[in-house]
Amino acid sequence: MELSQASPSIYKEEPGYFRRLNAVDWLYALALCAAALFALNRYADYMDIYEKVILLCTAPVFAALGWHWKPMRWLLPLVGLLSLWAIAMYDGSLAAANQKFFLKYMLSSQSAILWMSALFVFSTVFYWIGLLSKQGFSGAGAKLCWAAVVLGAVGMMVRWYESYLIGPDVGHIPVSNLYEVFILFALITALFYLYYEQRYATRQLGAFVMLIISAAVAFLLWYTVSRDAADIQPLVPALQSWWMKIHVPANFIGYGTFALAAMVGTAYLLKSHGILADRLPALEVLDDVMYKSISVGFAFFTVATILGALWAAEAWGGYWSWDPKETWALIVWLNYAAWLHMRLMSGLRGRMAAWWALVGLLVTTFAFLGVNMFLSGLHSYGAL
Repeated sequence: MELSQASPSIYKEEPGYFRRLNAVDWLYALALCAAALFALNRYADYMDIYEKVILLCTAPVFAALGWHWKPMRWLLPLVGLLSLWAIAMYDGSLAAANQKFFLKYMLSSQSAILWMSALFVFSTVFYWIGLLSKQGFSGAGAKLCWAAVVLGAVGMMVRWYESYLIGPDVGHIPVSNLYEVFILFALITALFYLYYEQRYATRQLGAFVMLIISAAVAFLLWYTVSRDAADIQPLVPALQSWWMKIHVPANFIGYGTFALAAMVGTAYLLKSHGILADRLPALEVLDDVMYKSISVGFAFFTVATILGALWAAEAWGGYWSWDPKETWALIVWLNYAAWLHMRLMSGLRGRMAAWWALVGLLVTTFAFLGVNMFLSGLHSYGAL
């Protein structure tokens, strides 16, 4: 009898999802909806029906993301305000990028992306100092990483606007060449890492994940100097499609999370061999981050592959042509499908899973970059 009387106070019903939201959450969502409606009202004449639908869908999607991960509530408004400030300074002319101080040295697309690159490298250094010295430098690494994300995102937004200043027929979303997608890769990988850093309350992994981002930055800078890659070029006919706006970002969420999983796998292997064992998170935490990263990446990569097939049918008349890029995308998909199958069916854990994730990075890197360097095909517009 006493147990039954106590039960109501012991087993309290959890409040519903929406009841857990506070006034700031709803204000954030309303601000996103207002911004989307403003953009639709002002730029509707420049958008087709697909772009309008994507724009309207972004508000609830990013609202839900901000409710789940609170830093998005300040990141999106800050990127938006800085981007609008930069756009206003252009006053309709690209020449302003070399004439106005804040554009020339901070907020033009090339300046912002150079700052992003420098901040990612500094972030890597501070994460490693924090890991090796057990001091509080990892906190500085995290702040520098956030700053890099902000400036990189602003750079991408401003580059989008700059493409339209060159000409309405040139304007396009900045995900069309290796220069732009390397920036996208760095931003996506950093954001996913920062999420896991907060989720697991650990900064020790930053030293490893930032290495792959710094490698991407190093390639980006080399590519910029040796190929004048920062110049905005008109889209080739195959890329003049709305499919690009959703296929490429989905693809690079996959690439970014696969890279993150590989670097976490590297940390797992070091700890399992007693290297930095007292400074890295528990093996169970590393295993869980690796698994969740690959799961998210596989889901988005699957969607991207399907979208790519639909795009190919529209552009080239067939869903699949065994083009080198398509073939290697399939190899990447099969690799991670096998990893997840072994994890779920056979309980794959430990060093084998970590080595597999690390080898998967090599496969993914070749699909991402090696195909463009050594093979030719329908995707030759991405060649180095």
